[in-house]
Amino acid sequence: MRYIKQIPFWFSLIAIMAVIYEYGFYQETFSQRVLLGIYKSAIILGLISVIGRYIFLKEQPAINIRVFDILFAIFLGALIAGTSGMETMYFFNFTFLRYLGVFLVFLREFSALESGPKIRFLSPAQLFVTSYFAIILLGTGLLLLPNATYSGISFTDALFTSTSAFCITGLIVVDTGTYFTVFGQVIILLLIQMGGIGIMTFSSFFVHFLTRSSTYGGQLMLKDMTNSEKIAEVFSTVKLIIFFTLIIEAVGAVFIYFSLDKEIINSIEDRIYFSVFHSVSGFCNAGFTTLSESLYDTAFRFNYSLHMIIAGLFIAGGLGFPLMYNFFKYLQHYMVNRLFKRRALHVPRVININTRIILITTIILLAGGTFFFYIFEYQNTLAEHQGAGKIISAFFGAATPRSAGFNTIDTSALGLPTLLLVMFLMWVGAGPASTGGGIKVTAFAIALMNVVSIARGKDRIEFFGREIFGESVKKAFAVILLSFLMMGLSVLLITALEEDKELLAIAFECFSAYSTVGLSMGITGGLSDASKLIIIGNMFTGRIGMLIILMGLFRNVEHLNYRYPSENVIIS
Repeated sequence: MRYIKQIPFWFSLIAIMAVIYEYGFYQETFSQRVLLGIYKSAIILGLISVIGRYIFLKEQPAINIRVFDILFAIFLGALIAGTSGMETMYFFNFTFLRYLGVFLVFLREFSALESGPKIRFLSPAQLFVTSYFAIILLGTGLLLLPNATYSGISFTDALFTSTSAFCITGLIVVDTGTYFTVFGQVIILLLIQMGGIGIMTFSSFFVHFLTRSSTYGGQLMLKDMTNSEKIAEVFSTVKLIIFFTLIIEAVGAVFIYFSLDKEIINSIEDRIYFSVFHSVSGFCNAGFTTLSESLYDTAFRFNYSLHMIIAGLFIAGGLGFPLMYNFFKYLQHYMVNRLFKRRALHVPRVININTRIILITTIILLAGGTFFFYIFEYQNTLAEHQGAGKIISAFFGAATPRSAGFNTIDTSALGLPTLLLVMFLMWVGAGPASTGGGIKVTAFAIALMNVVSIARGKDRIEFFGREIFGESVKKAFAVILLSFLMMGLSVLLITALEEDKELLAIAFECFSAYSTVGLSMGITGGLSDASKLIIIGNMFTGRIGMLIILMGLFRNVEHLNYRYPSENVIIS
């Protein structure tokens, strides 16, 4: 019976592969009929599986699952009727709805698989690294399909693009808008979305929602991966992550749509596609764009409203999901206590210390970066802008290095002081557990506060009436040290491989890759395959984090239950 129950899942997986085959290769009429038969069979088996569960179930599932299954069964039935030629159900014969039905069947059946014991031997860090590596390889394979590009692509360039998209970096070796077909661009967009939210967040959410079951070990694993403070908050955090992401991206797409000039993008479909692509890329801090020169394109260079919308998206994405969740809890607490005048359980200091550090550090970096960018580039890259346009461009130029990757000015034309400023902002990055990269603003802030505490003769870090854990301080300095080691080694190796490239341009590229920013001085496409592989390694380790990779490698090292006598070491 267990194997029989898995038949709909495997058939839906075959149907998903058939969709990829249909768009990845040129199709004859006969093969299109076969593919349609596969889709229809997967949908029929999905409907039988949903109905069969309620026939053989001993216990009735939760009400939300029952509602979902009823609506899902009606939808699948309408799809079957539509694909069978029933005139009244002609609307459900649209290709998009057919693919949607296949995808939903796959998710529904995937959530029912008993896959927990198969991953118990993996730690959260190992599972995180493994899932990222697997999705990047899958994306590489999809980009190698004949219909993904207009003229083909090498394995190294496909791997580079897939890594850059899934690690939401934005560095490119070929132009996204002209080199990839719409199918290839959609693959890149899906990689960006999955990389932004996190593949484990996606799968865990659907497993929980559709089965309402999770082992204690699975909850602990997801708690570590979502940075939740309590196990009870794990799945509510996961749902809020997806909810906030989709809502913000949808709102962003609407604003982008109305900011576009109809004379530049004539077709409504093209404007919708442009809006969705750049909203997802913006909020996920990916930096990918269908424009050959990014927002520096002459048609969009002075569209300041578009610049501010995209800046708002990647700043929001860079703040991090823990901060969003903390604000959600604060609004919930405020509305209950203030607006509805109800007596609620008191929650002390709803805005936690993590949120305060992120907000304060982000505001300082944005304000300081904008000021210095404006001063340094006033007569240089900002010379073509006037009045408020200079301020907006300076703000965008200071905000985008913190992991966004879009550019409204020519990066290669920046002065040396500005390049050093941009490299510093790239290195610091965005907030923890966000779509941004870098060492994270919390690590940078803790390191600074530690220096100030030592200078004042204190043996601990205090901030807003709270003491920072010693473990947080150790992690912050470990992250900083590992970032310098990784970027320094990369610069050394690429300098040896690329003797014709300037050291500053190579260092800028490595900082951008490790911090998952995507800005470049224009040398990415001209790198050798060996150098591209080094940049790929930077993007991968920068997105996941060297500390997490090392934790995965040393999983079997048990905590020490003893302590040696301590001695002081002379530092200075």
